[in-house]
Parts: sequence; structure tokens; C-alpha cells
Amino acid sequence: MRSLPTSVVIVMATLAVGCSDAERVRAEAGFRPTYNKATGKLTELTLDSNHNGHVDTWTDMDGSRPLRTRIDRNEDGKVDRWEYYDDRAQLTKVGFSRKDDGKADAWAFASADGKLHKIEISSTGDEQKIDRWEHYDATGLIAVEEDTNGDGAPDKWETYRAGLLTTASFDENFDGTPERRLTYEASALVMIESTPDGAGGFATRVQVR
Repeated sequence: MRSLPTSVVIVMATLAVGCSDAERVRAEAGFRPTYNKATGKLTELTLDSNHNGHVDTWTDMDGSRPLRTRIDRNEDGKVDRWEYYDDRAQLTKVGFSRKDDGKADAWAFASADGKLHKIEISSTGDEQKIDRWEHYDATGLIAVEEDTNGDGAPDKWETYRAGLLTTASFDENFDGTPERRLTYEASALVMIESTPDGAGGFATRVQVR
């Protein structure tokens, strides 16, 4: 997730060559730069990635530094991928639309090794109102937190192993701690726990046969 978009890499390469050569490289690559008329600074790159005559990638630029990239991968006229960069031009997160409606409603983050670490999801499509957090490691999904009442705090927690649900805990009075926990084995419910004991456990346990 840390690599620069193709359009940015190409324009950086063309900065080092002559004007006529640069124009030829740009035309062959399918991208077009836009510059600030007053300052001459690069402000946007557009790219036709598959050379079919339709622009499908737009990158906002601050000179040679990318700020944000928008991509319409299926060319249906709606952006379906957003890439965000920090001050060092490093990719920090990727947004995508689960509804495919042209609006980002989920954002993926990478760990230091570049692998998927977390996905934040907003059921309303508002980046400031995240209500689902998915956590990943090298094995895949390991945990999920959900805010079911919209107060900004998780009230449902799930754990996973090898892609299978292992526990689901519920904060039923929205006090920040779970009042009930379900335990699963091989996707089958095996235990229901309730009545918190104040020490992080549960006083009541019911085995499910």
C-alpha cells in the first residue's frame, strides 16, 4: 500500500527529460498534467490507464508531491477507489465504496510492512462517524468492533481464528463493557456467558449441546 500511483511515477520520470521528449512520454503513457497558470506548479495529473480514450485516474498534486488519487476502475463514471498520502508522499490509507455509489464508506490502513492492518467502515458514508472496525494480521481477519447505537463507542466485539467466528460479546446497556458473550467452535455455538463478575469474566455460563 505504500507505492506511488503510476501517474505520479511517470511524471517524476519525465521531469528529468527535455520538453519534446516529455510530451511524447506523457502521450504514450496516457496521462495529462495540469499546472497553476500563475506559479507553474503541477496541480493535477489525469491518467487513461488502459489507453481507451477515457480518463480513469485523477491525482491532486502539490508540485511533485501527490495529495490524493481518485480512481474509477470499472469506468462507470463513479470513483470507486481513493488513495491518501502524507507529507512524505507515502500512501497512508485507501478508501473504497462498498455500495459502489461513488462515495467512500470504508478505509483500509496498512501496517509498517505494508500489509493490511485495519479497515474502518461507516454505514452512513461519513468518515467522521466510523461504526465498524476490522482488524487483520498475516492470517486474515482476527477481530471486529461495532458501534450499533451510533454513540461513537464499540458495543459489540467479535474474534476470529482462521476465518471463523470464535467469540461475540455484547454491551447491552452501553456502559462500555460486555454483559453477554457467545463462544463458538467450528462455527457452532457452544457456550453462552452472562452476568459480568466485575473482573472481566462472567458468573453465569450455559453450555450449548
